[in-house]
Amino acid sequence: QVLLVESGGGLVQPGGSLRLSCAASGGTFNQYAMGWFRQAPGKARDFVAAIRWNGNSIYYADSVKGRFTISRDNAKNTVYLEMTSLKPEDTAVYYCAADGPKFGLPSRSADEYDWWGQGTQVTVSS
Repeated sequence: QVLLVESGGGLVQPGGSLRLSCAASGGTFNQYAMGWFRQAPGKARDFVAAIRWNGNSIYYADSVKGRFTISRDNAKNTVYLEMTSLKPEDTAVYYCAADGPKFGLPSRSADEYDWWGQGTQVTVSS
């Protein structure tokens, strides 16, 4: 059983920045691929970013490429999502997820992930 706890969400103006964190416990973090997904009201849960267990393969959704950065610190059992140049359409609940053990390339599909956090709200509005 892996417990994932997100933090760092909030209200930010368009063009602003936020850094989300996801702390993992109860498993072997450095064996998991990690992903960030988001879900806006009335919409499906969408892929945002994913990172391989060792950090050397990273994928982004086209909508966030160049603005968001995913990273991980295996010593701290934490994955991060640095979000810059935020837009109103980035407003959603953001979830982190773990897939593993997995040593191959990380997946963009939510169905591949085994454990999920409770989510953190990000609202981009003036």
